[in-house]
Amino acid sequence: MIRLLPAAIELALVVFCLIDCVQSDEHRIRNLPKWAWLVLIMLIPIVGPVVWLVAGRPTRASTGGEGSWPTTKTAGFPEYERPRQRAKAPDDDPEFLRSLKKANTEHEDMLRKWEEDLKRREDEMRKDEDPKPEEP
Repeated sequence: MIRLLPAAIELALVVFCLIDCVQSDEHRIRNLPKWAWLVLIMLIPIVGPVVWLVAGRPTRASTGGEGSWPTTKTAGFPEYERPRQRAKAPDDDPEFLRSLKKANTEHEDMLRKWEEDLKRREDEMRKDEDPKPEEP
């Protein structure tokens, strides 16, 4: 088990350095181009990853400064620079309110027509029920 520890450490170091190199911005990598660092990390065991950590990895100052996470201005993510569309509540959306008003007026018109029809039918029924008074 102890004999596997150096191999496990080397494998972990190589995987970490490969992932770190691949994710690094090509313009911030120091001393060699990105492809050269990848070849160096994969082909030279232990030395390649250590050299990447010492001489090739971007410095903290160029990634955000003083060990902190990069801010939106230094990170260069375009999705943070775009103006955000705030979600509107239904009562703040003029188009939604117009559609409600339109639906409401259609509903009111239908109710008005039903009431007029009902009133007309009631009037007709009253005329039919009421006999005409006879004149003396």
